[in-house]
Amino acid sequence: MSLVRSKKPPNLQLLRAPSSSAPGAHRLPLPPADATRGLKLPEIAKDEVGGGQVSLEDLEKREILGQGSGGKVYKVVHVRTGVVYALKTIHPKTDAAITKQIKREKEISMRSKAPYVVQCYGVFDKGGEISLVLEYMDGGTLAHVLKRHPRIEEPYLATITQYVLKGLLYLHSNKIVHRDIKPSNLLLNSKGEVKIADFGVSTELASTFAECNTFVGTCAYMSPERFKLHEARGGFNYSADIWSLGLVLLQCALGYFPYLSHGQEADWMTLMCNICEWEVPSPPEGTSLEFQDLVKACLQKEPACRPNAFQLLQHPFLKKYEASPYSLQRYLR
Repeated sequence: MSLVRSKKPPNLQLLRAPSSSAPGAHRLPLPPADATRGLKLPEIAKDEVGGGQVSLEDLEKREILGQGSGGKVYKVVHVRTGVVYALKTIHPKTDAAITKQIKREKEISMRSKAPYVVQCYGVFDKGGEISLVLEYMDGGTLAHVLKRHPRIEEPYLATITQYVLKGLLYLHSNKIVHRDIKPSNLLLNSKGEVKIADFGVSTELASTFAECNTFVGTCAYMSPERFKLHEARGGFNYSADIWSLGLVLLQCALGYFPYLSHGQEADWMTLMCNICEWEVPSPPEGTSLEFQDLVKACLQKEPACRPNAFQLLQHPFLKKYEASPYSLQRYLR
C-alpha cells in the first residue's frame, strides 16, 4: 500500500468519506429515498420487434465514427429518406463474453424508449455480423468534447448532470443498471442534448433492491464496491452508476482524471488500488458549495450513502440553473 500512496497526486485536496452510519452524510438536504413512488416515467416497451423501420440495404455508409477490437461504428444515410443513423457493426467470430454483451445491448436498446437514451431502430444478423441501427448523435461523445475542452464550466456541468440523471432515473426505474457510465458513453447532439449509450454491459435486475455480482465495465469509472465483490454481500446495485457519474463530473471540473497524476499511465491494478485505497478527491477550489456537495454525495465510498437519481435531480446545484439552463452547443463548436 505504501507504493500506491506514493503515487498520490500532490495537488489534490482530499477528504474523508463518511461511514454509512454517519448522520448527515450530505450537507445539503435531499428528499427521502422512497420519493420515486408515484412518479410517472416512460416504461420500457415489452416484446417490441425491431428491424421493421429500417433495412441494411437502404443504408449508405459515409464515414467511420469509431472502432475497436470488436467492430466499428459508421455514420450512415438512409438513401430514400435522407435520415442519418449510426450503424454499429460487431465482427463475427467474437468470443462468448462479447456475444453475450451484444445480446444484452440488443435487448435493452430495442426496449428503451426515452429521450435520455440513444434509440435503437433495428438489429440485424448478416452472416454472423451483427448490426445495430442507432440514433445518430452529431455532437460526438463527451470524451471528444473533453479532448477539445478539458475543463467544463459549472453551469454547463449542471446541464450534463440533468440529462444523465434523467437517463439513469429512467433506466433504474426499469430495473436496469448501466454499469459503464463514462465520457465515451455519453453522447451529445447539435440540440445540446446528452444521451446515454452503449448497453453492452448493462444488466436488468429482477427487483429494485436486487444486486449484481459480475465484474464488467470500464474499471477507471467503477465504484469501490465493484472491485471488492468478494467482500460485498450480494454484489452491487444502482448506486454504482451514481459513483460513475460523480467521477465523470469531477473529471470535467478538474480537467483530468481524478485518480491519476497528470500524464500517469493507467493500468488495472493502479486504478483499483487508487480508487479503493485513496481518500476521495475533492472538487477544485473555486467551484460552488452546491457543486462540491453534489459530487461528494455521488462519491461516497459506502454505496448506501449515495443518493439515488431522483434525489439528485432535486439537488440545489441543479435547481440553481433549472430556470435558465445553459446550452451545451458552446462546447460543440
